[in-house]
Amino acid sequence: MSSSTNVLGATVEDVVASALRSVSDTAYVVGPTRDVLEALVQLGVDADSIPNVRVLSDEPLLKDALDDFLVASNAAALVDDGVLDLRVTDERFENTLVVTESAVIAVVTAGDRVAGLTTDDEAFLRSANDTYRASFEASEPFTLRTPSISAVRESLESDFGPEMRADFDTVLESLQAIPDDGSILDEVTVSLLVAAKNDVLLYDISKWGEDVGIASKATFSRTKTELEDVGLIETEKVPIDVGRPRLRLRLGDDRLLDADAAQLATIARDILQ
Repeated sequence: MSSSTNVLGATVEDVVASALRSVSDTAYVVGPTRDVLEALVQLGVDADSIPNVRVLSDEPLLKDALDDFLVASNAAALVDDGVLDLRVTDERFENTLVVTESAVIAVVTAGDRVAGLTTDDEAFLRSANDTYRASFEASEPFTLRTPSISAVRESLESDFGPEMRADFDTVLESLQAIPDDGSILDEVTVSLLVAAKNDVLLYDISKWGEDVGIASKATFSRTKTELEDVGLIETEKVPIDVGRPRLRLRLGDDRLLDADAAQLATIARDILQ
């Protein structure tokens, strides 16, 4: 088997982008690491177009990687667009492979460097494509419960207006620059902080969150109480014609009152830690 070894880049993102650059039809990504899966999703977000990517992975890896709301919601948008297909398998893979019509690339990490070890041997290429196509078709679809980021944004603007959507987008963008595992500033916390910045009712934001598929009203209510306990947000009772008063959300900490949306996440995380 003739083969060639190519160092395609210094990062996982470089290797994945290089591996998919010349693909015109379908690529199989087999046994991805979390970094590879996140790179695939980010490539789908950033690139003008990517081929159809079929991911074959064990379920725990997919659950772990897609526990991050931003990664999962972007992945959901790619699934909705028909360019990403996630499948689960019990097979175990020694390496991450990117299998295309023109090459098989093994993604190998050595320290802080990443390489793509490539072969374009025709017989091996045919065998790899046939093997992983069959494995993919025999596998089960992965159920992604997170709503697509496009659906979240559209419904947010429809229900609360463009300023609320802009604040939400700004906070999510700022989160990418903050080291965080999602346990401090999850999607519910972000939604509540943005709602408080815009003086939205708890009832309205929790109903929106449940309807769009982010979390239940109970989760929103519980998280509101936690944020209120540490002084991040405050509530103001708003009388209604029938029933108990509704609660209007407001930012509570003075540091948040003087912050713009881009600073909101950083300050909130510092307070919560």
